[in-house]
Amino acid sequence: MNPTSPVAPRALLLAAFDQLLQPDRFKDYGPNGLQVEGKAEVCKIVSGVTASLALIEAAIAAQADAIFVHHGLFWRGQDGRVTGWMKQRLALLLAHDINLYAYHLPLDAHPELGNNAQLGLRLGLKADRFFGDNSLGFLGVRSEAASTGFENAESLAAHIKSALDRPVVLVGRAQGAIENIAWCTGGAQNYFEAAIAAGADAFITGEISEPQAHYAREMGVAFIACGHHASERYGAPAVAAHVAAQFGLAHEFIDIDNPG
Repeated sequence: MNPTSPVAPRALLLAAFDQLLQPDRFKDYGPNGLQVEGKAEVCKIVSGVTASLALIEAAIAAQADAIFVHHGLFWRGQDGRVTGWMKQRLALLLAHDINLYAYHLPLDAHPELGNNAQLGLRLGLKADRFFGDNSLGFLGVRSEAASTGFENAESLAAHIKSALDRPVVLVGRAQGAIENIAWCTGGAQNYFEAAIAAGADAFITGEISEPQAHYAREMGVAFIACGHHASERYGAPAVAAHVAAQFGLAHEFIDIDNPG
């Protein structure tokens, strides 16, 4: 750490993230906030999508004191034993005294800096309604600055592919104008029925499962899966950069590619 560089206390950073993302509003499968305690003072934050071994190694190389991610060390159904990949990740974090901050649903939901809001910005979509648990689903139209709409689902899918530089899967409704577009990043395929009920012509998320393909064909609503990781690349750096700027800290986003 450069002695002349701005620093912020670990606890003060946590308070800033919590104030912004309000994790107490959400019932989540894992802990939101500080998952691994590191140095008492932070000079540089590295943000990323998932607290993978590769991201931790890259953060060490970048001389980070803290890592901010969407997917932390804990996943649904995990048994909690510190073996294998968990031991490897924890060992590196502890050896280098790096703080790990992770926010799952709260990062999806933030109306301006969260994953859904940032994906909408990337795709030129403007939300005017919300749906689903905790209002995580966004529903709106193409922004006036971009266009008045999409001729059909194929043109929307092509737009997403170009904007995210990632192949997409389109099921259902190949023809007919698309006006009302719903989206919810990551593994939100179960929000599809709620999106249909909310009046969506198309639904965008990261993944597609067996039931949703049939719903799309039968209900006449397009389902577009653009990749879990690809849809969630934008919230973590937006939030980390915002908080880093509050304290004058250095920030770097490191994208560890994931085809899923």
